[in-house]
Order: sequence, then structure tokens, then C-alpha cells
Amino acid sequence: MSLFEQQEANHLEQAKPLAARMRPRTLGEFVGQQHFLGEGKLLRRMLEADRLASVVFYGPPGTGKTSLAELVANHTKSVFEQLNAASVGVKEIRAVLDRAKDRLAAGGERTLLFIDELHRFSRNQQDVLLPDVESGVVRLIGATTANPFFSLVAPLVSRSQVFEFQMLERDEILALLRRALTDTERGLGDHKVDATDEALEFLADISDGDGRRALNALEIGALSMKDGSRVLDLEVAQESIQKKAVRYDATGDDHYDAASALIKSMRGSDPDASIYWLARMLEAGEDPRFLARRIVIAASEDVGNADPRALEMAVAAFQATELVGMPECRIILAQAVTYVATAPKSNASYVAIDAAIDDIRNQRILPVPKHLRDSHYPGAKRLGHGEGYRYAHNSEEGWVDQDYLGVEKTYYEPVDRGYEAELRRRLEEWRSGRGDEG
Repeated sequence: MSLFEQQEANHLEQAKPLAARMRPRTLGEFVGQQHFLGEGKLLRRMLEADRLASVVFYGPPGTGKTSLAELVANHTKSVFEQLNAASVGVKEIRAVLDRAKDRLAAGGERTLLFIDELHRFSRNQQDVLLPDVESGVVRLIGATTANPFFSLVAPLVSRSQVFEFQMLERDEILALLRRALTDTERGLGDHKVDATDEALEFLADISDGDGRRALNALEIGALSMKDGSRVLDLEVAQESIQKKAVRYDATGDDHYDAASALIKSMRGSDPDASIYWLARMLEAGEDPRFLARRIVIAASEDVGNADPRALEMAVAAFQATELVGMPECRIILAQAVTYVATAPKSNASYVAIDAAIDDIRNQRILPVPKHLRDSHYPGAKRLGHGEGYRYAHNSEEGWVDQDYLGVEKTYYEPVDRGYEAELRRRLEEWRSGRGDEG
């Protein structure tokens, strides 16, 4: 490389943001994802045995998907080809695959094809990859923030090993920040920045497991300090990062996972966790009416007759949410969520209806007993409809021993909690009294 070319390369490298410059050069420098990359773990074993086939890297931004793809290419001595699914079509894909075939045929050189945002490929574009992935012409690494089991075609997923990336831990991000501060070749070492522990911990916390976001905020702070100061303190760190954008895909995993966490926290009687998941969804822009509907369902499914007021509270919260909207409806939703979370729990009515529906779908349909049939139309008496029916209100107790189903079957079994404990006592008394009357 000539001196002029070297200068150009240096300028291009320096123009990159800190997160891009600090990408790991070896597997030893890579931070995070030890659940599949640590010693003895699956991806590490695949690399050591040189048996890497096609893989899908799935997880949130800033967790190292692109960096690890480049490291894998270097480790396997493969030619690295990179595409972004948002900006290429079938023609570009075929061109890359043709080059890969030529390399393999001419000198046995393997190609690692990294496709970022793979979920953005259409079904047709994904299908184009299948033959060469299956035959081993290319080793595919697809990166996606969307659940591949929903966003990718089944044949591609079945031919790939899926590795789920986790958000970086606080200590892992702190390690990245401290490395960047001391690295004189690619990082900020030449700037002699002295960052306080408080500032670094703030950046590690506020970045929500996104290493890229933390590093870029660190660079802004380090390069924007005034009056010749070299101390990056908490105030500088706070001014160097935008208001936290809550990572949340309203139509994908984030939506369903957070909703699931909210429902299970209410069911599990944890008001603090319930409030947290409610807050996360609201802050991310979730439709409050969706949340209100889920609370209504939980009030019946998980509380039921153990506290019938829970459903009244939930329905009132839904109606009030429709009336007032955000931001005030957050207060109403919080009241309903905490009520449902702290109410005694029973799913007895839910279990009962599902058991009855299952019988109707899979067993013989029961005829209505004659004494329960409508007796108000002409001719009903001649058919014997209504004959022998006993009117419950004519009894002093408001209850009579009478067959209402035609078979012995119990669907509703109240639990011994909350108001349903009273229902249980009442039903046991009635059921034990059957057959006592003459």
C-alpha cells in the first residue's frame, strides 16, 4: 500500500464512530454471549472443529451480531461478503452467490455471506439462498432483530443453527467503555480522558444492554468537553446521550413478551412486576386500550369469582381509558393492574367452560331433560315438556334437588380462596343435599 493509500485508509478509519473502530479483532476481545461462545459452548466448538454451516444471529441491536460475523469469517479463513437486506434485491444476491461458486470451483476458497436484517428479505429472496446454503457453496450468517421462527421461511430456519444474542450485562458494557478509554490505536487513549466511575456506570445503565449506544455516547462526551477539561463526569455523560428510547417492536417479540410478562405477573400476585411491565409498554407507545383489554381478561381468567369486583374494576378501567386517553389513563390502568395482582386468584370458571366445550366437541351431545324444556308454546304439554319442573323460588331455601343436566358431571370446582371459598361451601352443601328429599 502506498503512503497516499495508507493516509486515505487512516482517514476513513478515523471517520468511523467509536463503536465501529472498537469492533473486536479476535474472539478473545469479543464481549458477551458467553452462553454460546464461551469455552466448550456450541458456537465455539463449531468454530474449533471448522464445522460452521449456516447460522442465524438473533437479538437486540448493539449486542455484537455484525462483529461476531466478521470474527467468524476471519477465524474460518473465509472470504467475507456482506449485504444489507433492506437495500439489495435478487440480482445482487445472485451476483454474490455466483462469485462464491467461482471461488470454490477455482481454488476451493469458501465464502461467508453475512446478511444484516435478514428478516427484511421477501420469501422469494430467502428462497434464492436455499440451494447454495444447502450445498455448502456459501456459509450464511443472517442477523435479525426479529424472531426467526416467525420472520424467516421454515426451510431456511431448518437449515440453520439459531443463536439468540442477549443484551449485554452492565459489567460487560463497562469493560467495553474502559477498553475504549485506554486504546490509543482505535479508541480514545490519545485524548487522555479521565472518566469517573459514576459517569461510566450511568452510560452502562442507560444504554440498556446496547454496547454500540454506550460507546458512541462515550465518544460524544469525550470529544465535546469544554475549557480544556479532561474529566468526563456524570453531568457530561448525561448530556452526551439522548433520552432513552425504549426498545420495543409493537408487532413482534417485544410486544408479545412484555404482554406475557404483564399477564403472568398479575396472575402471580406481584403488583410491583405488574406495574413495571405496564410502565414499559406505555412508555414504548403501546395502545392503552390493548392493555385495558388484557386486564379485563385477566380479571376473569385469573381472579374470577375469588373476587368478582376485579372484573368490575377492569371493565371500569377499560371504559375510563377510552374516555380520557393518555397520559392520565396510566393512573387508571395502574389501579386496575394492582387490584387484579393483589386479588385472590381462581381460574375455576375458566377451567369449567373449557372442560364443557371439550365435552361438547368430543362427546355425545346431551339432550335437554324434558322437565327443563320450554313449556310455553302450543303442544308442549302433549310432548311432556316442562312436566315435573320444580320452581326453585317456591322452596324456603331457594334451592331444590333437581337434575339440570341429565348426567352426573361436575365442571365448576370453586377454590378455597376469597369469595369463592363461600361459593365452595354453598355448593358442597347443595351437592351433599341431593337425593335427601323424598
